[in-house]
Amino acid sequence: MNNRKSIADAEEQLSSSKGANFFIILRLCLVFVVLCGVIYPLTTTAIAQVLMPSQANGSQLKNDAGVVVGSELIGQSFTDPALFHGRVSSIDYKAEASGSNNYGPSNPDMLQRTKDSITQWQLDNPDVPVNKLPVDLVTNSGSGLDPHITPASAIVQIPRISNLTGIPATQLEELVNKQTEGRDLGLFGEKRINVLKLNMELQKLTNK
Repeated sequence: MNNRKSIADAEEQLSSSKGANFFIILRLCLVFVVLCGVIYPLTTTAIAQVLMPSQANGSQLKNDAGVVVGSELIGQSFTDPALFHGRVSSIDYKAEASGSNNYGPSNPDMLQRTKDSITQWQLDNPDVPVNKLPVDLVTNSGSGLDPHITPASAIVQIPRISNLTGIPATQLEELVNKQTEGRDLGLFGEKRINVLKLNMELQKLTNK
């Protein structure tokens, strides 16, 4: 009898212990849901809005009317020959589809696309020979979203834009130089130009 009673007592204690542990685990889950799912996101969002509001809101760029025209972090496809053009994007700069085709240099699709880009360049820029064409104007970036081109890629487009807008080439060169960003911390990366920012300033000149 004593053994049976001891076993029954042990089973009762075990059952009680399991119930207590369940509620402890439940409380911990609720605490971490509130902590990680509510408090932490709200705190980091508030700190970002105070310390870096522009970056926290997507680094949006606005025109003179205050209308958002894009983000300085994501490139756009410019087809107007009177504007500066950016890099090739196989995803058409769709941010939700970041990435590009991982083609090798001998891939026939990549070769054909590159040939098509060069042919279009020759049609749009008859005054600039192909051997002056910077490679980044006919190649994808790794993400397909790169908003920048090299200064050389902007300079070779000046003859076309000058002919179409009537803006002197020297004035366009000054604009390109003004919009050229230096290396990060003076050491990392290369000099670059944000195409959207450049075109926004160009449109200010054409609207004068």
